[in-house]
Amino acid sequence: MIAIVDYGMGNLRSVQKALQKLGYEAEITSDPEAVRRADKVILPGVGAFGAAMENLRRAGLDRAIRECIESGKPFLGICLGLQLLFDYSEETWTAERERGLGILRGRVVRFPEGLRDSQGNLLKVPHIGWNALHIVRQDTLFNGVAEGSHVYFVHSYYPEPEDEQVVLARSDYGVHFCCAVQHANIRAVQFHPEKSSAVGLRILRNFAESGA
Repeated sequence: MIAIVDYGMGNLRSVQKALQKLGYEAEITSDPEAVRRADKVILPGVGAFGAAMENLRRAGLDRAIRECIESGKPFLGICLGLQLLFDYSEETWTAERERGLGILRGRVVRFPEGLRDSQGNLLKVPHIGWNALHIVRQDTLFNGVAEGSHVYFVHSYYPEPEDEQVVLARSDYGVHFCCAVQHANIRAVQFHPEKSSAVGLRILRNFAESGA
């Protein structure tokens, strides 16, 4: 069974429906024990970094996520679920720097103002829409996914990993930013596979069929 972690933020049902369409059992749960029992875990999310971490801690889901990752279970972070894996975010929710799960070294930063595309057009933040996926290194998550495939983004922040070896893919939005990572049994993407048509479904299938 695949557990989709419910901490009160994000369009969880769309992730569940995409997996069910592919024929996989997926349960939306806010119960830490159900997360621990799952065969695979997905951490989705949309919204504020600080509020998300507070909700995870309050429910004891932060500990359950760490234990699942430490046990070697396949883990997939989506959008905010990618950002939460890192040490901290520049997104301000309190007066202090927002601390993440700290499972991957690095920080989460905001797109700078004044970004322009290759034609010189001013780019809006948040970044909303389809962008090309530039695969840095191959991984089972991208089996059957062609270089340059388009995926769907909705975000104002993106990760800057300390270790470049964890970067799986990048995309361009005025800057060349990290949009997918992998370390051991952890895989995470900044884009929304559940909203990325056939390419996204292929990525979700790859995760659902993967081992560690």
